Amino acid sequence: MVTRYEKFDLPLIARRARNYITSMVDEALDYLPYWFIQINESPAYARHVRVDDAELVASWYEAIVALRHILGEDGKSRMVEEGFKRHLMKSWGPKGLRYHEDYPWSNTNHASFHEAAYVLSALNRLLAEEPDNREAQKRAREYVRGLRGLVIQRTTKTFWSGDFAFDEKVYEFPGDVYLRDGGFVPGRVTGRGEEPIRNAMMLHALAIRAERFGDEVALDLAEGLANHLLGLSRYFNWRGEFFGHVHSALWFAAGLARLSRLADNEFYVSRANEIFSYMRSQSSSFGWVPEFAQWQPPSGRVCETCCIKDMIELALELIDNGGYDYWDVVDSFTRNHLAESQIQDGRFISEDNTRQDAGGHTWKHMSARVVGGFSGGSLPNSISLSRFRSIAGCCVGTAPQVLQLVWERIVERWGNDVRVNLPMEKDADAARVEIGYPNDGYLQVTAKAAGNYRIRAFEWMGTRVEATVNGRPMPLVYSEGCLFFPKVAAGDVIRVAHALAEERRRETVTGIDFTVSWRGPDVVSLDPNGAPLQLYQRLEGVEKQYPKPAGTTGSGITMKPTEQSR
Repeated sequence: MVTRYEKFDLPLIARRARNYITSMVDEALDYLPYWFIQINESPAYARHVRVDDAELVASWYEAIVALRHILGEDGKSRMVEEGFKRHLMKSWGPKGLRYHEDYPWSNTNHASFHEAAYVLSALNRLLAEEPDNREAQKRAREYVRGLRGLVIQRTTKTFWSGDFAFDEKVYEFPGDVYLRDGGFVPGRVTGRGEEPIRNAMMLHALAIRAERFGDEVALDLAEGLANHLLGLSRYFNWRGEFFGHVHSALWFAAGLARLSRLADNEFYVSRANEIFSYMRSQSSSFGWVPEFAQWQPPSGRVCETCCIKDMIELALELIDNGGYDYWDVVDSFTRNHLAESQIQDGRFISEDNTRQDAGGHTWKHMSARVVGGFSGGSLPNSISLSRFRSIAGCCVGTAPQVLQLVWERIVERWGNDVRVNLPMEKDADAARVEIGYPNDGYLQVTAKAAGNYRIRAFEWMGTRVEATVNGRPMPLVYSEGCLFFPKVAAGDVIRVAHALAEERRRETVTGIDFTVSWRGPDVVSLDPNGAPLQLYQRLEGVEKQYPKPAGTTGSGITMKPTEQSR
């Protein structure tokens, strides 16, 4: 019997994500998200925390819009999207900053500069969806100016040998917390540490704001923060290496790459590429990316899905700068560990549907609602159930955004050129792409528009490649890393075929030696296997193994698989 494996299906991942985002919300509070999920309790529950109305309403707004662009309109999704937007547009206060509502579970009311990255990014997306939204434009403009007004500009270096002026603008915030009723208070900090990089994570959103809306203050603030991080802060060494929070560093690097195009500054993109190369050396070939760099021994490291998203987004930003060919990272990280970091089934959940929502908690239908969530702490071969970030609200907000970025880049049209960048199935306006991976070694493109077609070639395709157009053999012509097919007519069928066999490679991740089984671009299994939620169970038609629910609830109710969670 021939072994068959599941085919990568990006829209399926998107549908699961939409299930989570539209159900893990509080309808009594205008669809306020739940960040904190306890999936290993008996019964499982979710509860509100302060960040729900800060970072999450921003990132989940972006996520649900991104999913709409992949999947199309959906009635429930549109209602939830509007709720997120209403939350985003509330709670603005002193200095033009966004704070949060005074919910019972919130303590000190403050604005976090780390969270500003999410809020400004969400405003950028809102204005892309609604260009004539004057309120959003006003808030974004005042937000940037409020942030700019709070930085310290470093102008002079005072050494024992004398005073020396900085050659460039250098900005930093005096703290990472700004209290709504007290401003900067020296005794108040988030406790996360690494203030320079976490505060500067907004760089990407600032660059987009400057690029799309010609906001010179956003550009000025972006350059000042970039210069501080790359110089005075001493955060990165000369090779782009660092010690700390990977999500912040990578999103900052994506901002550097975009800012380099805007400011015509090659130094920025070269530094972004060094940071990318360093984190690639710390990650697995299939997309496991550590949450922290060098903070823990290898055995203590876990992967936050936000970091996978950042590596993919940074790779795309570097590609767009020209001279960087990182399509292999975009493809491998998306179809492997990003996909595997999503909860695909809720049968391991113990639930109690008799308990009513109360006190910021919710218990009902958790087995179905968790489907589509993304892990904040996976190992290469498993997801923990006991870790409090087994599912992380931040990752639920960021992963769908990069799904859209990848979805839009599968097929691109450039004038008379149609480019198939990724071996993923999509029925696009210019062409329909079908694949045989990981079972059969072929990629087929049905042209919908006449023109020159370029199909990206990957190393795993090998040297025994054959190409046909409408069944007729064609000579292999390579151009710009792609197989080139000139003067293709609408309706023509291009087929690229090659040998495909299972290849086992040894790779050490988190201090463990794994045997990674590949078929083309897909990891089909990892040895040793993981627990309790084993990853890379990719056999087609074989029921996946999941742990039993964590016991019965006080009401004697255990979870039964639902139609949504199958």
